[in-house]
Amino acid sequence: MLVATVMAVSATAGTLAGKVTDTTGKAMEGVMVRLTNADNISESVYTNAEGNYELQTRLQGELKLRSRSPYFRDSTGVVELAANAAVNKDLQLVAMTGDREISESLPAAYHFGNLPFEQGDDKDFNRYQFQRDCLSCHQMGNSFTRVPRSAKSWAQTVHRMHLYLGNFDMKLRDARAEIFAKGFDGKPLTVRPEFPLAKELATAKIYEYPLLNRGVPHDAIAHENGMLYTVDQSLDHMSITDPATGMTEYIPQKGSDSDKYRTADGIANYGPNQRHGPHSLDLGNDGKYYVTNTGSTSIGVFNPATDKWEASHQIDPATGAVYPHSVRVNKAGIVWFTLAGSEKVGRLDPVSGKFTIIDLPSVAPQGISAGTQPYGIDINPLDDSMWYGRLFGDKVGRIDPETLEPTEFDSPVRGPRRMHFDKKGILWVTGYSEGTLARIDPNGFKTKVYDMPEYAPGYRPAPYALGVHPDTQDIWINENMTDRFFRFIPDEERWVAYPIPLTGTYTRDVTFTRDGKVCTSNNPLPAPALEGGVLQIFCIDTDYTANAAGGLAFSK
Repeated sequence: MLVATVMAVSATAGTLAGKVTDTTGKAMEGVMVRLTNADNISESVYTNAEGNYELQTRLQGELKLRSRSPYFRDSTGVVELAANAAVNKDLQLVAMTGDREISESLPAAYHFGNLPFEQGDDKDFNRYQFQRDCLSCHQMGNSFTRVPRSAKSWAQTVHRMHLYLGNFDMKLRDARAEIFAKGFDGKPLTVRPEFPLAKELATAKIYEYPLLNRGVPHDAIAHENGMLYTVDQSLDHMSITDPATGMTEYIPQKGSDSDKYRTADGIANYGPNQRHGPHSLDLGNDGKYYVTNTGSTSIGVFNPATDKWEASHQIDPATGAVYPHSVRVNKAGIVWFTLAGSEKVGRLDPVSGKFTIIDLPSVAPQGISAGTQPYGIDINPLDDSMWYGRLFGDKVGRIDPETLEPTEFDSPVRGPRRMHFDKKGILWVTGYSEGTLARIDPNGFKTKVYDMPEYAPGYRPAPYALGVHPDTQDIWINENMTDRFFRFIPDEERWVAYPIPLTGTYTRDVTFTRDGKVCTSNNPLPAPALEGGVLQIFCIDTDYTANAAGGLAFSK
């Protein structure tokens, strides 16, 4: 068991407070004020309508201070904060001036949205097809990916990416490369998105827990024991993060050589065919985590009671199952999972070890993809049926819990990605291709589609996954191109956007702690695409009050 990110935490909290203004003295609302300690653990709050902020924290010593707001230059500095200390720090932000400075500050969505997409629903490289093809694993348009390149140079990258889609057409490769070369030309953008501020920001606080500067810490789950469990698809380990201390333990899967690459520089020598590739996880009725291993085509087992991996369940290659992807456990304890590399879904009885692999109806894949990619999955709490989406097939399906027969419906949104049921049995689905959210009533498949906020005309967000808050039933969506996390309040049909501390943010799934925080892993590919280059877990507390017990939340 290996340990990283150790910090000293006091039982008492210090307070940093002040007011943020612009150079004219005008109070600034919604400014993110962030403290970071020597171990790269951070806490952030937002200013209220009067420009005031109050950050109560258990971070101590010499702390980095940063304040950030769109169209203004970051204000940075250092503060000393001791236990029980109260420090007042007023801050002033200076507006950006030049077109290039402003352009470079904009999130990836606006650089990507400036590409010269083809027009028409029948085009291979129209806006929504391009988004589904090219943003499904990483951003395009951040500072790492928008460097001006020739079409010939782009063709090499596009060729590799098209292989992941099962497409070997050289003409399509060259056509997409031309679009990238023309769109990412280094010229400053003229678009100026307008980012509204919600009143909820004044009572929000963000906690950031660093992981590594490599790997792919994919899905994360908050356990009742207070820990955050994250599977790393590249480094074959389970990360166990304690929010009380900022400490993370890394536990490699059995039979994996990955741990030697956790700190070594030779990670490029560690090939995908050598990896288990843990991707998604869910808690079984036996208290163990069941993990989809994309590389070894198996279901891994991790016991949080012992913090050890147990023997995996290997899927028979004769079934044709490829790339176990997302996973959910039903009331009976059956482990259901999608198979993104084959037109199938599967189920495992963990008691008997028996797999059942189910063929899905034949569906033509959309765009240039060779497959439909069965992707998101959830269990209906009312009848225990399993539901799934086909990302490149624009289908939503149901598996009957008794007959195991699939029934499919036309998706109300393009690019149905990840999904969750609420307590009433309503299914919520992200529409990745066009930045939408679908509400589906399985009783008659009645649907309603909500457009996510658009901060500049024609520049659509990219919603990856969602979670339903167990208490409020609000829908939380991790959108991956605007450096924001979104909350949809169904009763009001209203959106709230929370700016995230790091540019280049790319998150995977949504989980909730026992005290109501919403958490996710932040793991763009590659790691240097994230501001600072260190991957992380972050959590949002929507009910932060500075006068309450502040700082890191102690686990029990």
